[in-house]
Amino acid sequence: MKTIKPLLLVLGMLPMLAFAAGSMDGHASHGTATKSAAGQPGKPAKVSRTIDVAMSDTMRFTPDSITVKPGETVRFVVRNVGKVEHEMVIGTTSELKEHAQMMRSMPTSKHAGPNQITLAPGKRGTLVWQFDGPGTVDFVCLVPGHFEAGMVGKVVVK
Repeated sequence: MKTIKPLLLVLGMLPMLAFAAGSMDGHASHGTATKSAAGQPGKPAKVSRTIDVAMSDTMRFTPDSITVKPGETVRFVVRNVGKVEHEMVIGTTSELKEHAQMMRSMPTSKHAGPNQITLAPGKRGTLVWQFDGPGTVDFVCLVPGHFEAGMVGKVVVK
């Protein structure tokens, strides 16, 4: 019976799995994003600019609002300037809320993929993402409690 509950959780998450597929055993990295309403993994050779993003223990991203053009490919250089683990996950509001719910049941799971990165204190990494059509895309920290504490940002595509 103990294995049925996680199975039902995963089956209920099939739409999200199309966005963030990968290992979900709670110990390995998960999430290899493919094209979504938030855009798609970018090609490093097509990067038009680099944006530095800091993640802090005040549960904030700096900057927390970014404007890009439709079709633009951006390299995010993400730094964890805090003393606890943080992550940056790019997606639509609905994708991220659904993923946050899933993370509550797998708090030790780590993110690694084209739209997501988990960083230990003092570490940095990069994400390359192409933003498609006009609209708003979110980025959040899905470490349990961080999203709920307001660790969110917006990318306005216009």
